[in-house]
Amino acid sequence: MDIASLWQELERVLLPTLASYRSHLATLHVERKHDNTLLSEADLAVQNQIIECVRAFDGDGLIIAEEDSKTLSRPSEANPGGRIWIIDPIDGTAQFVAPESREFCSVVCLVEDHKPVAAFVLAPEIGPNRSSVCVKLNGPGEPIEINGQPAPVVPAPSQSRHLSVPRGLGSQPRKYEPTLLARGYEPTTRVTSDTLHMVRTSVDLSSFTDPTLGPFGLFYREQQKVWDGAAGMCLALAAGLFVGDGTGRERASIDVAFNVAEPKFESMLIASDSEARRIVVSPLDATA
Repeated sequence: MDIASLWQELERVLLPTLASYRSHLATLHVERKHDNTLLSEADLAVQNQIIECVRAFDGDGLIIAEEDSKTLSRPSEANPGGRIWIIDPIDGTAQFVAPESREFCSVVCLVEDHKPVAAFVLAPEIGPNRSSVCVKLNGPGEPIEINGQPAPVVPAPSQSRHLSVPRGLGSQPRKYEPTLLARGYEPTTRVTSDTLHMVRTSVDLSSFTDPTLGPFGLFYREQQKVWDGAAGMCLALAAGLFVGDGTGRERASIDVAFNVAEPKFESMLIASDSEARRIVVSPLDATA
């Protein structure tokens, strides 16, 4: 399968669509979903475009999309094999509908027999002068690319102490947060886009973004929806990072049930910083 051609077509099709909806935010229809996240008419339009492109490329693969309650049905099997295309039309809809914000992206991940093998992340406005940044992985053994260039690796932990450990608004700090602060880490607990934070943990976007979006040494989230985590997990594995869950168990496959309304990872942990990983995992493991 020529995945690169699909990614190229998606980039060509989606950029003008996203730009068009962003230029008409004042009249954009937006509603709140049951989990208090936002759904806009742009999400549905972009999802339809992605599905159309994927279907033209692969007529047989299963599609799991965030808003597919509007367009598709869930599979009858909990863990179907074969090819699965996981789609998040706009990750960071709250950012998308705010004119001054820019940290949102369109995301596709290809899973083959439970293993994430290719990923596409298009962030149309995080580059200089609100230009686009596109992160692509064409398949196993292939290099991660950013705007057609080899992706820079995340700096050593001694050079960056930033971590992404999102939690709900108003929730209490987790047991490991004071330890991270005491060790000189700078944990971010609010997230604009799970995917972009996972990308920033997997590769260094600094030279491609303005304002600069620096790297994270670790990303950890509990109860993560599969469309928020699959592509980031794919990129982290390709980058050779630790990928696992909150108990420290390594994860190489998408181990969620797909025959439910919102397939979720119980927890997702990716890290290049082994010290931060030990701090986060230790108290979680102790209370298991």
